[in-house]
Amino acid sequence: MLKDRLIELSSGLPARFEEQRDGTLKFEFKVAERKVFLSKKTLNYKAHLRIDDNNKTVRFFETLKETGLGISSGDSDTAQGLGFKVETYKVSGKEREGNIEELSKLFGKDYKYSFDWSRIREMVKREADNSGYSFQAVLNEKHI
Repeated sequence: MLKDRLIELSSGLPARFEEQRDGTLKFEFKVAERKVFLSKKTLNYKAHLRIDDNNKTVRFFETLKETGLGISSGDSDTAQGLGFKVETYKVSGKEREGNIEELSKLFGKDYKYSFDWSRIREMVKREADNSGYSFQAVLNEKHI
């Protein structure tokens, strides 16, 4: 069964696909987190998919979200520190491919990560194809 195969394959990743009450699979993990003084920034990745066995389709949604909270007196690239962020991607229909990297220094603390976020989508797409399912990326999580 495709659902079981995806759960099994995700065991080698930073998180595992978990079955939800509505039958969908969800994959979430924290890519990076930086806590400095009175502020905190977190970068999270989430993938959510639905397998329709009757129509042999997989609908897939993913997002990469950076959140921050706390007190700040400016951008991290100015007076408090310096850094850079590199994001490379290409767009093909509704899918973005690429990775994101950041290295910055804020108040003397390093914040570094590198994450190829298209790897998870490609794994799901490959397994769907191998199982005879069509794969569809959606732009809104409600459409899975």
